[in-house]
Amino acid sequence: MSLMLEKQTMQQPSYMQLYESGELEHRIARLMKILEACALCPRQCKVNRLRGESGYCQAGADLQVSSYFPHFGEERPLVGRQGSGTIFLTHCNLKCNFCQNYDISHLGVGEIVSPQKFARMMIALQQQGCHNINFVTPTHYAPQIVAALPVAIKMGLESPIVYNCGGYDSLEVIKLLDGIVDIYMPDVKFASNEHAERYASALDYFDVLQEVLLEMQRQVGILKIDKIGIAYQGLLIRHLVMPNDVAGSEEILKFIAEKLSPDSYVNVMSQYHPCFDARDDPLINRRITSREFHQAIEIAKKYNLYRGF
Repeated sequence: MSLMLEKQTMQQPSYMQLYESGELEHRIARLMKILEACALCPRQCKVNRLRGESGYCQAGADLQVSSYFPHFGEERPLVGRQGSGTIFLTHCNLKCNFCQNYDISHLGVGEIVSPQKFARMMIALQQQGCHNINFVTPTHYAPQIVAALPVAIKMGLESPIVYNCGGYDSLEVIKLLDGIVDIYMPDVKFASNEHAERYASALDYFDVLQEVLLEMQRQVGILKIDKIGIAYQGLLIRHLVMPNDVAGSEEILKFIAEKLSPDSYVNVMSQYHPCFDARDDPLINRRITSREFHQAIEIAKKYNLYRGF
């Protein structure tokens, strides 16, 4: 099976065309409008974040950042030799009760930053040689992130943008990101809405996720990688194997292969360990076994998936 995985020259990030045409400013206005009755995710809290109100995620009107640095623990096509330029955003619209970053997602550890400071963070990561700018947990800050892009572009930003999310996103918002995001990297968590409700209070998680993944795939296609092994566009899917098959790996991997593409890049991850409230739940209060992980890999192979694991 042949894939067009190489590019001949450096490709301009997709957001540059929108910036030059003036469309980016229109997208910013539409995204910021959503904050007046927040519907950035399927929870539809409808709070006016521009007036200081906050909903489930607890995020306000301003960007709040926990940390930023070149990350060498991400997927190889993102990391390369210079690292992925990660910016960890505070709060989360899922708040999984087993989150390993619960101090950021649940407890809100981080600092409020202006669009100018946020832009300088992007530029600093680019100047350090990072291959991309990787927004970690961006769903509840999509308008503010996009609003900071023109500031960063004027400072010289030209790196691909990675949207590193939990998959529980508003389809309307994802459509507004068309042509802005270069690489979507959703963490595909649950096939069972019952488990999504139990561990993330998101009863409609898998229903929402399927539509979101299809839209992401429509926008950017499969993951495309250049001659030196660096991703520059496409969909990169993460799936964390959980104990007792809480994640529902077979249904997820089958959907990816049959409804998206068998050429999808899927990182089947084995690093689950009980954090935060998971220690008190008998289904997820242990690490996964090697057998559980290898079963997930075999399922992926059964559906002819082959990239990313």
